[in-house]
Amino acid sequence: MGKTFKTIDEAVIRFAGDSGDGMQLTGGRFTETTAIVGNDLSTLPDFPAEIRAPAGSLAGVSAFQIKFSSKDIHTPGVNPDVLVAMNPAALKVHQKEIIPGGTLIINTDAFTKKNLKFAGYESNPIEDGSLDDYFTLIPVEMNKMVTAACEGLDLSPKLVGRTKNFFALGILFYMYDRPLDATEAWLKKKFKGKDAIIEANTRALNAGYNYGDTTELFMTRYKVEKANLPSGTYRNMNGNLATSLGLLAASQRSGLKLFYGGYPITPASDILHTLAIWKHFGVQTFQAEDEIAGIASVIGAAFAGKLAVTATSGPGIALKGESLGLGVITELPLVVINVQRGGPSTGLPTKTEQSDLNQALYGRNGEAPLPVIAPATPGDCFYAAYEACRIALKFMTPVMLLSDGYLANGSEPWKIPNVDDLEDIDVKFAHDKNSENDFLPYLRDEDTLA
Repeated sequence: MGKTFKTIDEAVIRFAGDSGDGMQLTGGRFTETTAIVGNDLSTLPDFPAEIRAPAGSLAGVSAFQIKFSSKDIHTPGVNPDVLVAMNPAALKVHQKEIIPGGTLIINTDAFTKKNLKFAGYESNPIEDGSLDDYFTLIPVEMNKMVTAACEGLDLSPKLVGRTKNFFALGILFYMYDRPLDATEAWLKKKFKGKDAIIEANTRALNAGYNYGDTTELFMTRYKVEKANLPSGTYRNMNGNLATSLGLLAASQRSGLKLFYGGYPITPASDILHTLAIWKHFGVQTFQAEDEIAGIASVIGAAFAGKLAVTATSGPGIALKGESLGLGVITELPLVVINVQRGGPSTGLPTKTEQSDLNQALYGRNGEAPLPVIAPATPGDCFYAAYEACRIALKFMTPVMLLSDGYLANGSEPWKIPNVDDLEDIDVKFAHDKNSENDFLPYLRDEDTLA
């Protein structure tokens, strides 16, 4: 019996494995290709808070979920249609969330007695029949397959084994009719000068695709048509990058140099990392020794006439409260970004919550008020950041931008805007006395009240 194509409106896929299995990279490559194909999409990276939990442990499972569709979507979905489980721990953690009748693609080479015991299994779920009545089970000897595919290359078995994530990616590309060329081109750019690594991963990717094509385990392939998106030029965009671009656009449109001062904290650190690259745009970044020093540096930059920005998460906002009050009473234009994470206290660095609204509105002594802006999607972070800067400069006040880990790390197709269509940012600094005999800093502007 020949293989068939089935057209579907949407699909939800989750890649899961050990922290060293490259699940974030694999999900990122599937996302990039899906964006090129023209589907609407939304992603949810889910990685552990531990720097590196013991290999094969439940705490060390890293996952990446993507929902893609021919229609407009707004979330990465809840229950996956397909789970790629690279080891027993990944299966243990995520099995309960797969839809009834969903597909499990499992790397059987990782289901050793040691790994099964470490994940809390008393028997091998692939062999004991416990999965058969609930899911479509597709067992694959991925380690064995990539070893065969990479035969003859001058690479250690350990390095060859690391290509198994691309083998899994190739299988998913086959299942959902995705092209390989974008990922192959990315490999050549990513590992330029490391020809053996490029060749090994390319072979593993093609081996996974061909495995799906030749085995009878995949009798149905799925096709998701292009989404009917407004015309324009699109790129894949995550929230932290969109926020950074929004800040840069505000700097360019206002004519002010952007100064960013902050302390690294998950999930806001990527904003610092990104802005630090843009020195050629006149962006200045300062990595402070703590959260209080970060906000203090930004207050100084605002005094000096810069577009002053800091970013943190909930614990950092708690530490910045006194200095934020100073910014309010001195009427300084600065933007404070809170990329929210789970709490309270130090909280959960890699888990998301939207639980800092009351803190943003009321978390300063003296009832010091300030505007609060919250983006709706990863791409909307661009416009929210731009608007936060515009309001801060027009009304001479600190502004809080409430993002969160879900928006910061998630991605979606983003239509690149025409910068000329953005609202103007007019900056008015005082140069002369504003009263008969003196300069009165608190004299009100009748239009803006600033």
